[in-house]
Amino acid sequence: MNITTPVNIVNEEVKWNKNKTIVSKTDTFGTILYANDVFSEASEFSTLELIGEPHNIIRHPDMPKVAFKLLWEALKREENFHAIVKNLTKSGKYYWVITDFTIDRDEDGHISGYTARRKSVPQSVVDKIEPLYKTLLDIEKTKGEKVSEMYFHAYLNEEIGKSYDEFVVDLFEEESKKEKKILDKAKRIKGLQWFFFSDYE
Repeated sequence: MNITTPVNIVNEEVKWNKNKTIVSKTDTFGTILYANDVFSEASEFSTLELIGEPHNIIRHPDMPKVAFKLLWEALKREENFHAIVKNLTKSGKYYWVITDFTIDRDEDGHISGYTARRKSVPQSVVDKIEPLYKTLLDIEKTKGEKVSEMYFHAYLNEEIGKSYDEFVVDLFEEESKKEKKILDKAKRIKGLQWFFFSDYE
């Protein structure tokens, strides 16, 4: 069964349970090996449709390629990575998430794949990150991916003063606190892992 990325893009957010965690596992090439029910609900693909497909089947055309380049570079360095991503659903709708990765290893300690956990993000996070992604995408389309990447690094250095991962985590935490979606500060663990490993109301 070969599943194709939706051709028609619908500027509408899909409805899904934003209190839940989307979980997926892939091999080292990004092929989906496992998808939980929440992933199916948000993406509108059945588990059967998702298994065996490349994870970029849900890549939204509004996402700049540099964000995924940074992701794969971090994973190859065996580093955790957070990203704010606009994903594409089967019907062409979208949903925004923040992603956290765990590196999976075999019995010999070699990397065998990755587990990704995704949570919904507040609209205020989307409002702040979306214009940046649009700028990067516009540069990518007119000047190429390399120039888009150069601008992104320069932007982070000159205007943010942080790495992309640090920028994403700080932005998410700041905006979530405002909307009271983060629990008591004492529950926090570096990397937001408590957040990704639990559901909340």
